[in-house]
Amino acid sequence: MRQFLRVTALLALATALTVLPEAASQTPDSLTGQSGDGGGLRPQWYTSGPASQDGTGTYYMGRELACVMDHRGAAWMERPERERTELPAAVVRNLELEPDAVIADIGAGTGYFTFRMAPEVPEGRVLAVDIQPTMLDIIERRADVDGVTNVETVLGTEISPQLERESVDLTLISDAYHEFSHPREMAQAIFDATKPGGRLVLIEYRAEDPTVPILELHKMSEAQVRLEMEAVGFRFVENRDFLPLQHFLVFERAE
Repeated sequence: MRQFLRVTALLALATALTVLPEAASQTPDSLTGQSGDGGGLRPQWYTSGPASQDGTGTYYMGRELACVMDHRGAAWMERPERERTELPAAVVRNLELEPDAVIADIGAGTGYFTFRMAPEVPEGRVLAVDIQPTMLDIIERRADVDGVTNVETVLGTEISPQLERESVDLTLISDAYHEFSHPREMAQAIFDATKPGGRLVLIEYRAEDPTVPILELHKMSEAQVRLEMEAVGFRFVENRDFLPLQHFLVFERAE
């Protein structure tokens, strides 16, 4: 609870220093937004169709892309019940991090996993990637307050995490991939940034389970994730079954 309150205070400070665009008014309960295409034409693998209540009307490999939660939902990301429902300590253990590893936390948000991974790589780095500067401000302020020196923020774009080629040992994407407005481009850029033999771990709420209390477009099936990751060259390794509500999907870039 103390950590939740501290992050909420940092969020309030960062928000006070930011001009909030009216177009970015999404919340966890009412996700309404546009995926956007940067003003250009969509590549052929994207199609348009009916938009769901929390969807964008853009489809990729049969899946409607979900709307994005912006920084106004940051407190929801740090909700205390995540310890019970999402088992973050168990997630970090299952990442099996090497002390000198370079980790990319894509869609890092407030740094929920960034700061849990940082102590596990004392000789390495955690690259906290987000497309929202306000989220990165929160992470930078939190790192400064806590004296964490191996966390670096990276401002990504809708089509790239802006990481150097073959520079990352492991990428973690937790409950964020389904919101990517350009999943094909992002997946390809993540593949390119992964070292040969490196891994990608995606955590997504299980679409196969109708009892999981999450909006449908904010869940993904194992089959759908595999379809999209294998399309850019990742090899599926396993789905570790230890989370109450989510998949823990492991992929690798072959040597």
